[in-house]
Amino acid sequence: MPKTAAKAKTVFICQQCGNTSPKWMGRCPDCGEWNTLVETTLEPEPPTGRRGGLAPSNSAPQALPDIPADGYARIPVPMGELSRVLGGGIVPGSAVLIGGDPGIGKSTLLLQMCSMLAQRGVVLYVSGEESAAQIKLRAERLGITDQTLFVLADTHVESMMVHMQNLQPSLVVVDSIQAIYTETISSAAGSVSQVRESAAMLVRAAKAQNTPIFLVGHVTKEGAIAGPRVLEHMVDVVLYLEGERFHTYRLLRGVKNRFGATDEVGVFEMGAQGMSEVTNPSEVFLAERLPNAAGSAIAVTMEGTRPLLVEMQALSSTTSFSMPRRTANGIDFNRLLLLVAVLSKRVGLRLSDQDVFVNVVGGLTVEEPAADLPVAVAIASSYKNTPVAADVALMGEVGLSGELRAISQLSKRLNEAAKLGFKRAIVPRNSQRKLDGAPGSIEVIGVRTISEAIEAALIG
Repeated sequence: MPKTAAKAKTVFICQQCGNTSPKWMGRCPDCGEWNTLVETTLEPEPPTGRRGGLAPSNSAPQALPDIPADGYARIPVPMGELSRVLGGGIVPGSAVLIGGDPGIGKSTLLLQMCSMLAQRGVVLYVSGEESAAQIKLRAERLGITDQTLFVLADTHVESMMVHMQNLQPSLVVVDSIQAIYTETISSAAGSVSQVRESAAMLVRAAKAQNTPIFLVGHVTKEGAIAGPRVLEHMVDVVLYLEGERFHTYRLLRGVKNRFGATDEVGVFEMGAQGMSEVTNPSEVFLAERLPNAAGSAIAVTMEGTRPLLVEMQALSSTTSFSMPRRTANGIDFNRLLLLVAVLSKRVGLRLSDQDVFVNVVGGLTVEEPAADLPVAVAIASSYKNTPVAADVALMGEVGLSGELRAISQLSKRLNEAAKLGFKRAIVPRNSQRKLDGAPGSIEVIGVRTISEAIEAALIG
């Protein structure tokens, strides 16, 4: 007897993590998010054949030295900040996922990049959220009139693949992955299954044609790219465009890169003519600094391979409540609690009746432990109402015993501080001992404890 055709099955898929459940639940058992399970109909697999992969069925193993690497020279990007985050250019056939808050400038940055690369060949910009006329209005504002830049307003994946085959572009941009759909899945655009399958089809087509593709992704309220986590595993590079909407500066941060270093950062300024590069971000972030102000300290942090000087501000004020407040903007809140406890226990500052506020100037987010020392010194400066010397830069990780632990890439940090005119740098003593050489214009002061650092940094 002939076999009956398989029936479609209904399941509930979490829109945040992609977890599948046979019944609806208010809270996803995997990621813990509420009201994210959406009913989805799974189409049965065809009885013969399989979903295609990149490798043909007659593929065979090859010795590593015999594998040809021709055609994988990076495509240079005239925008240096973007090129740095990508690892030195765009790798042909690579898939790049870029996320960020609405209105942060993702489409503007990518349209400018398309205009630059349209000088080398045909570029296809696919928009599933805007019409072609809307994109032209933005292009006119940015001064983009390239004849080799093609715009496609469509949401159908199969149609996009046909145009990619016909145009043979040197670059494809899809804005956004949550707005497109494929006919092989019956669920609505933006669902987990649609996002996963649409992205997989586009990535396969791009790699088969050796064409780089950029996918724009929406973000959740927590800042992560919306949709299944498998989306980030499909692509080669994951970038985040960060910054406050009401600030002019934007940070493009790389969190995954199969072709280069991660944690690189590019700094841009949003203006009327689009995104412009900030070649010396340290100088920009310190431009409005008020020297000899209590509660201000200069930190030298590393963003990937780039040293950045940023201003750490702290404010300590007597609380009028039984529970003093702790507010952190730009640093980890738990890290602030740790530093307050160390200052209270090891240095003797009475912060139990003080509200403590810490802010990183410029909208930056600093995560590395080397920022511990400038934050702690800024808090002590505000508490004692004594300013930090204007020519001092600080860097070091603070331990629970009040000791300062060694940090990495000290030479790069000192060179950047010397370029901006700082005369002294307070660093952990262990790092100073391992230092090969420092710029002659800066004095390196090695300290063992946080108490010594505060004494050396504060005026008087």
